[in-house]
Amino acid sequence: METITLGKNGPSVTPLCIGTWAWGDKLFWNYGEGYGLEQLQAAFTAALEAGVTFFDTAEVYGLGLSEKFLGQFLQQTQQSVQIATKFGPLPWRFNGQSVSDALTDSLKRLQVESIALYQVHWPFAFFLSQETLLNTLADEVKRGRIAAVGVSNYSAAQMREAHQILAARGVPLAVNQVRYSLLTRQIESDGTLATARELGVTILAYSPLAQGLLTGKYTPESSEKLTGARKLDPRFNQEGLQKITPVISLLRSLGEKRDRTPAQVALNWLIAQGNVIPIAGVKTAEQVKQNAGALGWKLSDDEIQELEKASRPWK
Repeated sequence: METITLGKNGPSVTPLCIGTWAWGDKLFWNYGEGYGLEQLQAAFTAALEAGVTFFDTAEVYGLGLSEKFLGQFLQQTQQSVQIATKFGPLPWRFNGQSVSDALTDSLKRLQVESIALYQVHWPFAFFLSQETLLNTLADEVKRGRIAAVGVSNYSAAQMREAHQILAARGVPLAVNQVRYSLLTRQIESDGTLATARELGVTILAYSPLAQGLLTGKYTPESSEKLTGARKLDPRFNQEGLQKITPVISLLRSLGEKRDRTPAQVALNWLIAQGNVIPIAGVKTAEQVKQNAGALGWKLSDDEIQELEKASRPWK
């Protein structure tokens, strides 16, 4: 399988990343209802079997359970796996030691001595300055506990500042993890994507299927049967679903030519943007197999342009 280098000289990873927010999370994902540890273990195994060895987690996912489960699964394989996790700049963290301590705790839960990528989960840092935070992460690169430094949800200006602080230490900024999909293209118009390209920063795209909108399983006719958070999200009401119909229809027709699903085409479009890695959240082995179907083939330039045009209203 082709690989992508994170940033200018970071680790090489697969062009699709497995997202583990739902692993142990009861607050948003109802962990324990309909899926549990057995399903997550099967999902991890299915990812490795499909050749996808890049996993994204965070210390706050499942209040540490996501990292803990991933650590358990890692003990059961000899395969080389790249782990990305995230540091939360919480109010009680106000010095460099608190950053190093958080990394130590993450490494313990993951049962590893080092990780491929350590990311700052959000830019608002309460009492911790960006200088202190990023200089500590540069120290951790020198110590060998992290191979690359990333940020998440940073604007173009915030990313540039982070890049400058790290560059002064000889450490490149490898990644900015942001929301990006055919239906959330704001990073193309607000300068985030252009700045990432200029600085050699890889984009990790979370929510690449727009909470499932791009799977095609939600239709204007089904809008009344929705439950949970989707019931309150205007994108999932009848009017919102009618608005995205042209995009879904195009994904379907492009997919049918290759025996691929709308979701697989949508993920392939993101990969085709270059130096963009979609993070596909999964709970089951079946979801892993579905997402892995986005790999091993390429949309043509004309098809990429068709999708760009159809999804332009979401820029």
